[in-house]
Order: sequence, then structure tokens, then C-alpha cells
Amino acid sequence: MSDKPRIVLILGDQLSPEIRALREADKDRDLILMAEVADEASYVPHHPKKIAFLFAAMRKFADRLKSDGWQVRYTTLDDPDNAGSIPGEILRACDAVGAEEALATEPGEFRLIEALEEMPVPVHVFPDDRFLCSHAEFEDWAEGRKELRMEYFYREMRRKTGLLMDGDKPEGGKWNYDHENRKPPPGSVEAAPMRFTPDETVEAVLELVKSRFDNNFGSLDDFWFATDTGQARRALTHFVKTALPCFGDFQDAMMVGERFLYHSVVSMYLNAGLLTWQEICEAAEQAYRNGDAPLNAVEGFIRQIIGWREYMRGIYFLEGPDYTRRNALNHQRKLPGFYWDAETDMTCLSEAIAQTRDEAYAHHIQRLMVTGNFALLAGIDPHEVHEWYLAVYADAYEWVEAPNVIGMSQWADGGIVGSKPYVSGGNYINKMSDYCKSCAYDVKVKTGEGACPFNYLYWAFLDRHADRFSGNPRMAQMYRTWERMGEDKQKTTLESAEAFLGKLSSGARV
Repeated sequence: MSDKPRIVLILGDQLSPEIRALREADKDRDLILMAEVADEASYVPHHPKKIAFLFAAMRKFADRLKSDGWQVRYTTLDDPDNAGSIPGEILRACDAVGAEEALATEPGEFRLIEALEEMPVPVHVFPDDRFLCSHAEFEDWAEGRKELRMEYFYREMRRKTGLLMDGDKPEGGKWNYDHENRKPPPGSVEAAPMRFTPDETVEAVLELVKSRFDNNFGSLDDFWFATDTGQARRALTHFVKTALPCFGDFQDAMMVGERFLYHSVVSMYLNAGLLTWQEICEAAEQAYRNGDAPLNAVEGFIRQIIGWREYMRGIYFLEGPDYTRRNALNHQRKLPGFYWDAETDMTCLSEAIAQTRDEAYAHHIQRLMVTGNFALLAGIDPHEVHEWYLAVYADAYEWVEAPNVIGMSQWADGGIVGSKPYVSGGNYINKMSDYCKSCAYDVKVKTGEGACPFNYLYWAFLDRHADRFSGNPRMAQMYRTWERMGEDKQKTTLESAEAFLGKLSSGARV
């Protein structure tokens, strides 16, 4: 074995002491490389809070590795010798210490996987085993199935982990308690995520990010995220104690001025490596076992992590690098400008987008049934929608974001993720939120001036794609309703949609 040092790459979303590349490394011989590089910070216009969160967490993790006895080479964004890219920083580190090879844990985006494969020095890439389900295991599960439905995958993960299991049966006799998790907004919310005051490390990063990314969409004000594992664990404990008991009931609810309701807001910590899926799920399960949280809340929460999260990663790697370019419905409209400034008279959209601007966060129903639903109904280019979601959320990495947007939200993958499109008119938003009460549009009016745009856009979407969806058993009732409207009402509905979309394309305020 050569005694030359090797470069051990740790990426910004791999901030785990048990990450595979570290386990393969030799503390006495190898050099850890961590780098803040322009390529990673700007391949989409990331939210400033996301950049600040990752840079601060990276710096603290590098200090932790140094304290543990590792040799660490850390390049800050403002280092005048910064190569600007991960491959460039690997080569610079190799030159500095005479290394001829590097170790890495598999990145979560194909563009970076391909960049490492094209390096002029050997880069040994190891599987990212922080996840419950390996690529091979997901491929085995998917092989031969006509439909890759998450629910069946989730049940396999429950069996594998033993979470919420009673022997070989699900706790309580049912796998899924979603029907109990659709209550409308509560009168008030008695919970909030734990907030952390920026320390010296975070303050230095905030200054750097403000100077470099001040023109990006998103506010850097009032930064409160956890930036190390200790803080992230405190945030998790706080959620389990104060919000998890009500999470199930109100997980789909939306309220003006209530940006978090009973959500955990720990996905950014999980996806960056500050928390593990095991500790999150075990903390939630223990709350149920102790009688501190009901089964519907705990099951719904655990399903998001070992069900949806693992399933989305499986789909991303199964489908390959071209997945983000899928456009099964041939939607070509440009992303409206209000996605970047929240300047719209539709309260649901302005609330969700303003919240995203301020917090780099929106919960799953705001993403799916407000911003995503509108984009699908309006026929927005799914790749533009994908890049927006990737840019604006602190928890967004392509492996998890793309299947959620291309597959679940925009149905651009042709039904791999969803058996039908997630579309709805204004009634769903009215039922699950208080947004409609303060909206310039009337959710009860179906067509014409002042009608809720979701109402006529919904029927126009169904009409536009009737050849594809009218035979779908899950959509048959909707098409029967459309047919019963009669030609005159259909014509008025489609004219309302056409007028609105024309206004949207012209850049006028809607």
C-alpha cells in the first residue's frame, strides 16, 4: 500500500461523522477536503439562507473533524486561490500534498457524480449508506412491477426497520392513517420550531453570503437555523415534545401568517447530514410508545422519512440523469415572475411564495397543492419549475427535489411517481386553509371576472389532456362531471382560462 496521502472529499450535504468516505480513510495518512465553491453555490440561484446554513454547518463540521484528530483542508468561498469547483479543489489539494487519488461518498446529484467520474486523478466513490434503502435494493423492489407505488415500498421499509410494528403486523392494525390527517386549520397554533441565535461562525458566514448573493431570491434576515448536530438534536427534541402530537391532524393545513404550524422543519438538517433518519424516527416512535403522541401523527411523520424520502431517492437514481428533462404533458409556458417576487393577487400563492422568500421553507402541501398545483394547471415548463424548487428551499437537493417536482407535482414523468396528477380547483385550498378569506378572487365563483383562477384552470387542464386522462379510473368521475356541464358552460370555462393564461403570459399582474 502506498504511503502517499489521499484526498478525502466531504461535501456540504455529507456532514456526518459516519459518512462512508471517512470510514474508508486513514486518520494518520489522509487529508480531508471541504470547500465552499462558486459552482455549487450558483448552479441554480440558491436561497441565501440555504447557502448560509450549509457554509456555517460545513465550517463547524470541519472544526469537529480537526478536534477529532483529522487533517483538514478547508477552502472558504473568499479564498483568492479558490478553484471555484469541487474537481478544481481536489486537484489543488492533490498538488499541495502530493496525493494521486481521492476518496468520496456518492453525491446526491448526477452532475456532480459525472464530474468526479471525469477527474484526471482516480476518485474512489463509495455508496452513501446513510440511507435505509440502497440503489440495488430499490432496483430489486422495482423490478417487474407495473406500478412503483410508494405505499407498497413504505410497507417494506416498515418491515425492514421494525418501526411501528407489532410483530409482523403494523401497529394499530393499519399501515397508513392518512384519512385522520386532513383536518382544516386550527383556531391557533401552539408550537414553533426551535430558533438559534447566530454565533461568531454563523455571523461571519452571513456577512460573506450577504456580500456575494444579495441579489438572489430570498431574505437573509432573521437567520435562525441550527448549524451543528447538537443544535439539530435540540430542534428535533423540541419538535417531538411540542408539535408532534398535533402534526398528524394538521399536517395538510395552511394558515395566513402561520408558516410552520406543527411541522418539524428538520428536513434540512436530515438532508445535510446533521441528523440521521434513525434518530428522528426512533424519537418519534418513542413518543408514541410513551403515550406522548398519537399513532396517526407518528405514523404520518415516519412515513415521510422512510417512505416518501427513501422512495424519492430510489426513483431519482433508478430513472437516471435525464429525469429532470422529462415533460410528458409537453408544458412550455415560462415560469411566472411572481414566483420570484410574490406579487400576485392570489393569496394562497403570495403567502406560500413570500414565506419561501423569507424562510427558505414551505411545507409539503404548500409546495404540492399551491405552487405546484398552479404550475401544473397553468402548463408551466416542468424543468423551470424543477429549477425553482431546487433554488429556493433549504432542504432541496436534486435527488429528493426532482422526483417530488418532476414526478409527484408536475406529472412530467408520465406517471412513474403518481397514478394521476395532483390537481385541484380552489375548493381544496379553501377547505385546507384560511387563504381564500382574504383573497381578491372569490373561490365560490367558477368563471369570469373575479373567479378563483384555480377553478377554471382545473377544468381547462382536464379538457386539454382528456385523451390522456379520461380513461384513468381515478379521474373518471371528474370527466363525467365535466361532460355534464354542457357545451355552453364548458365554453365559458375554457374562455375564462384562456383569458387568464393570456394575461399571465403577458406579464400582467394576476
